[in-house]
Amino acid sequence: MAAGEPQAKKLKLEQKQLSENVLFGMGNPLLDICAVVDKDFLDKYGLKPNDQILAEEKHKELFEELVKKFKVEYHAGGSTQNSVKVAQWMIQSPYKAATFFGCIGKDKFGEILKKKAEEAHVDAHYYEQSEEPTGTCAACITSDNRSLVANLAAANCYKKEKHLDLEKNWKLVEKAKVYYIAEAATFAREQGFETEDIKEIARKTQALPKVNTKRQRIVVFTQGKDDTVMATENEVTTFPVLVSDQSEIVDTNGAGDAFVGGFLSQLVYDRPVNECIRAGHYAASVIIKRSGCTFPEKPDFH
Repeated sequence: MAAGEPQAKKLKLEQKQLSENVLFGMGNPLLDICAVVDKDFLDKYGLKPNDQILAEEKHKELFEELVKKFKVEYHAGGSTQNSVKVAQWMIQSPYKAATFFGCIGKDKFGEILKKKAEEAHVDAHYYEQSEEPTGTCAACITSDNRSLVANLAAANCYKKEKHLDLEKNWKLVEKAKVYYIAEAATFAREQGFETEDIKEIARKTQALPKVNTKRQRIVVFTQGKDDTVMATENEVTTFPVLVSDQSEIVDTNGAGDAFVGGFLSQLVYDRPVNECIRAGHYAASVIIKRSGCTFPEKPDFH
């Protein structure tokens, strides 16, 4: 036996093989439509060069015009779907380790979204309906700026009883070991925490009542370029993010989604939480150097 072989064998055993559908995510699926546009296009729809808005009536034609007029790139988007996609990229094998549920329309954009999710090797199962079109997010790029216009449309039309409750779909839910459903932006205010201090909010969130008392709650908050905060039963810990050269940063929009994806990719292996956070920081550091929530073919995380 050649030198080093037993060690290689040991490492292979440590990396346990995941099953398909081990991670389950559910949220608002959007088809991201990205294009470099001109100032006239922004002016026509009253868009600021660097902004994030929800589409109004006056933006209804914007998405079709973007596709007709400019060279567009499509990506499977929406916050939870981004995170699930990044997790699958970090996991690599098996394909379809990550499952995603959401609602789309029976239309051209819906078909493209299905194809894009498949290309990302995510096992996406959409509830398809005809009342609303597939949700879209236009990323209108001018030089270093991105103006984002989101039309949630079908994303808001998910019907639990027509999709989640179907036996074949519920089986996928039961197969999962880790579940991710966002969002918690106004969480502290709704809970009446009366503090802006992130560490204090993390501590108070951790201490909230919990139905399953067998597993203690772990709370993780990200703060952009500032430290990530983790609260466990016994302590609040901070983790510095990976420092990136400002000149390398292209787009920070997907950083939070990417962090979650990286974190989940290690959680499914039952790795320690500090490893999950390290993976989250790695994934975010890759995504901010690219346009949109995109990534190279393979991760370089060890």
